Amino acid sequence: MSDTIKQKINKYLISETDFLKYKDKMTEEQMRSFIDQVVVEVCNEQKIKLSKDEQALLIKNLVSDNISLGPLRTLMQDETVTEIMINGHKKIYVQRFGRIELTNIAFETEQSLNHTIQKILHASGTNKRVDESSPFVDFSLNDGSRVNVIIPPLSQIGPVVTIRKFRDDIKDADDLVNLKELNEEIAALIVAGMKARLNIVFCGSTGAGKTTALNVFSKYIPSDERIVTIEDTPELRLKQGHVVSLTSRPANLEGKGEITMRELFVNSLRMRPDRIIVGEIRGGEMLDLIESITSGHSGSLAIVHAETTQDCFSRMVTMTLMTGIPLSTEEIQKQVSSAIDMIIHIELFMDGVRRVTCVTDIHYNEKTAKVELNNIFEFKQESVSDSGAVIGDWVKSKRKPSFYHKFEKRRVSLPDGYFD
Repeated sequence: MSDTIKQKINKYLISETDFLKYKDKMTEEQMRSFIDQVVVEVCNEQKIKLSKDEQALLIKNLVSDNISLGPLRTLMQDETVTEIMINGHKKIYVQRFGRIELTNIAFETEQSLNHTIQKILHASGTNKRVDESSPFVDFSLNDGSRVNVIIPPLSQIGPVVTIRKFRDDIKDADDLVNLKELNEEIAALIVAGMKARLNIVFCGSTGAGKTTALNVFSKYIPSDERIVTIEDTPELRLKQGHVVSLTSRPANLEGKGEITMRELFVNSLRMRPDRIIVGEIRGGEMLDLIESITSGHSGSLAIVHAETTQDCFSRMVTMTLMTGIPLSTEEIQKQVSSAIDMIIHIELFMDGVRRVTCVTDIHYNEKTAKVELNNIFEFKQESVSDSGAVIGDWVKSKRKPSFYHKFEKRRVSLPDGYFD
């Protein structure tokens, strides 16, 4: 059967019918009937002759494509796959256990890949688009998986799709302990920090597990608090009942209608939040976060891309300075260190295990007039086994952190002897 006929049917389904709008609500039989009718209409209109067997095979393939997302179905259902990377229609890579490998799965044509992209985008329920006028997009699937798409002319190898799958098997701190991402002492400290309304920043590189960790520990925020989340792409999945989720909006074709993270932040302060959680800070919203904390909105959480906790602090200072605020670097450093209580760095190690490498206390020392970053916990790698497993353990400081008074103020207890 000619692929050209299949492409014509797909194009007709997308552009001339409401198929994308209703397909996810259809049963398989309803979809088969709908596609059957469209095949007949297109064949009559364009004078295409198909035998009964050819028509039946065409309908079967179209229904299969729309129900199963084509070759992506098996990868989305494979629990060992944490990330899917499509480099044009011929090459699909996946990440398993922290390692990237090439699969033997591919799309038949670039058109079939484009069709799948449009199906995924439409099924997500977002108002975003991807086409020649807007050749890249970030969005989330209904299950929480994050998708990035970039197409020609920006991509020189055809459409490139990256899907970071959402893990629903990590529900609480014990799950992270079992995965050896942290130990019980670190988990106890972070859980206590959530209850004591510490201002915490999670940092690390792409795919390190920052959002997963924030999602897990946000569970320990008291259920009677009003939480406002602010994101570019919805990724946070909070379990509390009183959560207000805000998402920024890109400009339309005329360059109008953009709503930035900073605008959402300003508006959120008028919404009587007990907590403000920022999905990922990339720019001027850092200043808004610092100002909101210092004006009384304690318990804020955020994510920053950074290689170390020191780099995270430097990035927070730089992003604040980028707003053009008329303050010196030293004054900004003082404000940032006074607002943020704790930085948690997470890293994906070579053995495929995500680990908390540092839990850092950050504060401004009035006596020395300098910012101090002291590690409460630090992962020390000792060696690598023959099988490639990283061997090491966390080293703990017994010194009370600068934010310890917040535990006492809110009557949040830690195990006896936790700190000297």
